[in-house]
Amino acid sequence: MLDPSRSYDLIGDVHGCARTLEHLLDTLGYRRQGGVWRHAQRQAVFLGDIIDRGPRIREALHIVHDMVEAGQAWCIMGNHEFNALGWITPALPGSGKDYVREHTPRHQRLIQETLDQFAQHPRDWEDFLEWFYQLPLFVDAGRFRLVHACWDGDLIASLRQAFPDGRVDPHFIQASSVAASFAARCFDRLLRGTDMRLPGGQAIVGRDGLSRSLFRTKFWEDDPQTYGDVVFQPDGLPEDVARLPLSPSEKQALLRYRPDEPLLFVGHYWRSGRPAPIRPNLACLDYSAVLYGKLVAYRLDDETVLDPAKFVWVDVGRPEHGQ
Repeated sequence: MLDPSRSYDLIGDVHGCARTLEHLLDTLGYRRQGGVWRHAQRQAVFLGDIIDRGPRIREALHIVHDMVEAGQAWCIMGNHEFNALGWITPALPGSGKDYVREHTPRHQRLIQETLDQFAQHPRDWEDFLEWFYQLPLFVDAGRFRLVHACWDGDLIASLRQAFPDGRVDPHFIQASSVAASFAARCFDRLLRGTDMRLPGGQAIVGRDGLSRSLFRTKFWEDDPQTYGDVVFQPDGLPEDVARLPLSPSEKQALLRYRPDEPLLFVGHYWRSGRPAPIRPNLACLDYSAVLYGKLVAYRLDDETVLDPAKFVWVDVGRPEHGQ
């Protein structure tokens, strides 16, 4: 799908920060012409999660959608686009659910800002929901790879047999309503990442106010020894939990993206601080823009090792400055 010989600007989770996105595109040398942001030599690539949480979700979607339709950008699916499709898709009979994304208060809270901003534009929202099916779950351009949260080579190889370009259909969304099904595992792993259950039934409350009994884990560590070695999220583990040793079975269950594999770009993980590679072949471009962090891009040319100098970002202002 993507020409590996071209130059791309890979952009992390936007989450409705339309003004910040325009600022970043301008910083990267894109100019708005005929209502579309364009660059003479480069294309933008968005790593998903355009919707939810932010103040200008509809505007952000129009920017990204119009760039894609004009051949100026690509976009892959994030877990929030999947959640939106699951919100409106009836579950399979016998799954024990009414919708793929159950209409619980917690799920309602996550999507409510998007629904509110489209309340006066229902046809617009229907068109975007249909467009979400055009967003692939992954891109493998040979020299580099893109996925919203985690590259699982075995799952992707199986997924390709049914959907060679990574674009799924409504039946596959519906199939994911069955717990532990192949469809459910694909969406959970590729769009949400790997995780591990906290011991002893513990739960932690994240900075988003949600209580979780699972924590996100790294999928690239060579020889982790403790829970603290594999945690990969803004909210740290309790100190006593972080020191706990991993069991042999827990180590065996961890996924590993090898250092000799192609460059991999992900979003999703709410990082902070100065943008930089995680490893020479792995970068996360989500730096919490909607929480007044940074909206981050990586300027990819023909390199095979990530260059820390090629991260570009815009610091997001506090509410009074808009997003």
